[in-house]
Amino acid sequence: MDMGKGIARLEIGLIVAGLVAIAVLRPHGLWGDGGVRYLNLTELLTTGEVSDGKYSLIGPLLSAPMWLAGQLVGAREAWVAHYNGVVLALGLLAFYWMLRDRMPREVLRTFLLLLVFASMFAKHVTLYYGEVFTAVLVAVGTIVVVTGRRGGWVAVVTGVANTPAALVGLGLLALRRAWDTRRAWCLLVVFAAGAVVMAEAWIRRGSPFRTGYESGNQDHHTVMPYSGGEGFSYPLVFGLLSLLLSFGKGLVFFAPAFFLPVRERLKDLRARADLGALYGMWMAFTVGLILLYAHYWAWTGAHFWGPRYLLFASLPACLVLAVRMHRPYESLLPNVLTLVALALSVWVGVSGAVFGDSAATPAGCLVDGPRYEAPLCYYTPEFSALWYPFVEPPTMDAAQLAYLVFGLGAGAYLLARPALVVFRQVSARVAAVRFTPDRGL
Repeated sequence: MDMGKGIARLEIGLIVAGLVAIAVLRPHGLWGDGGVRYLNLTELLTTGEVSDGKYSLIGPLLSAPMWLAGQLVGAREAWVAHYNGVVLALGLLAFYWMLRDRMPREVLRTFLLLLVFASMFAKHVTLYYGEVFTAVLVAVGTIVVVTGRRGGWVAVVTGVANTPAALVGLGLLALRRAWDTRRAWCLLVVFAAGAVVMAEAWIRRGSPFRTGYESGNQDHHTVMPYSGGEGFSYPLVFGLLSLLLSFGKGLVFFAPAFFLPVRERLKDLRARADLGALYGMWMAFTVGLILLYAHYWAWTGAHFWGPRYLLFASLPACLVLAVRMHRPYESLLPNVLTLVALALSVWVGVSGAVFGDSAATPAGCLVDGPRYEAPLCYYTPEFSALWYPFVEPPTMDAAQLAYLVFGLGAGAYLLARPALVVFRQVSARVAAVRFTPDRGL
């Protein structure tokens, strides 16, 4: 069998196996905001009444077939809890179908592998929150746009309307697209998404200007000087520093490749799709999310594992890694940075799926109640969701252990090639130093 075809089959098999492993081996739940969304959907499907809750019903409405199928077999909650896993699987299938002949397939497969095993998606798909739906719909829509197909903006608008705060990200995304194409009409998609958001508010709350966040949207006081605020009251500078650099929520730890340069490699990549434009749109959307949520009182996403609101950053980060792994640099330092970012990303994916929220709020964070929770959980390295399993190794059941071994195995496969590149470059440098004649004698 041809080596290339064998590798392709292996990687596609790993992608499918990864999705199945998360679905079968990891628990899925409807707690937190996801539980509220589920109750809103259940109320609509059982009574016909539309709740006036603050969370959009757009994403949950599309999970109605799973709700109905679960109802038939007496496992409604279990079926709905797997909704985001299905959304991600369909998204990966759409990515592959649209890009398989428009970029090197090995890069595309690596990108999909990274999304499954080395990104924040591995944790997010185990819950019924809204970020997965928004991220996948926006990503699919933008790929449709850059590949010249129709309907892309409809998907983008639908995804953004599911998370109204993402309108800021959409604004920057549309500006970037308008700049790249010199077509100002792209900006109209912001108004289209805003119109959908206002229409839902009108239907559910009686006014297009009622968001559902008018009351009860306030932080509790902690030792942090700007806690206890409401709405968009958090100082932007401190919010940015925290979202980017804090040990428990910082993007530099949860999506490190987001900060690595890749534009030159994208230009060199032989691709029929405009990957540079796609990357630019994804980065613009993510920057918009960062700027908005850095100013939000709940920038942390509370007890949720990692930077909850910044899931979309995993998409450009995984694209960066896939491209850099495909075309290593001639110098050592960029390849070392790629290897470090990849290793950390693998741990993000594996630890998120295996330990998840059990590591996000360690018991030590709750000393003296919630007053000290924020600084300990969000800023202290030992209490970071990424590192706490090393501080207090948890007792793992068979399913956790199985996914840990499988995830680390898939991660080792991803790490092998960039590690070999770095090893060869280091070996060449050592050999050059060892056998260089001493010119001083």
